[in-house]
Amino acid sequence: MSDGSSTSPHLRRAEETDEGGRGPYLVAQLTESWGTRYGGRGKTIRAEQALPD
Repeated sequence: MSDGSSTSPHLRRAEETDEGGRGPYLVAQLTESWGTRYGGRGKTIRAEQALPD
């Protein structure tokens, strides 16, 4: 996932009426690790997930 913004993603639980903010929370719940890499055109969030045997 990537976007043109240079702001750091914040892990938070979105309220039922929130229109956004669920992405980083869902990524953290479904992966083993995740992080952010910044570049000249914004940021990219990388995630790692183990493959089943």
